[in-house]
Amino acid sequence: QVQLVESGGGLVQAGGSLRLSCAASGRTFSGYAMGWFRQAPGKEREFVAAIRRSGISTYYADSVKGRFTISRDNAKNTVYLQMNSLKPEDTAVYYCAADLNVGRLTTGRDPDYWGQGTQVTVSS
Repeated sequence: QVQLVESGGGLVQAGGSLRLSCAASGRTFSGYAMGWFRQAPGKEREFVAAIRRSGISTYYADSVKGRFTISRDNAKNTVYLQMNSLKPEDTAVYYCAADLNVGRLTTGRDPDYWGQGTQVTVSS
């Protein structure tokens, strides 16, 4: 089992920045690819970003490319999502996810483990 706990959400004005964190416990963190998803009210959950176990390769949804950066610190068992130039359409609950296969994250197939989510609200 892997337990994931997100933090760092909040209310920010358009154009602002937030950094989300996801702390993992349980099985070896470095053995898992990690990802971020989001779900806006009335919409399906969507892929945002993912990072391979080594941290060398990263993947992004087109809607966040150039604005969001995913990173990980395997020594701290934590994955981050730095969000810059935020837009009102980025408003959503953001979820951290873990899977042995990064492809299950990037293609939106149900990852093995999910966090409980953290709310991000961007005001115009």
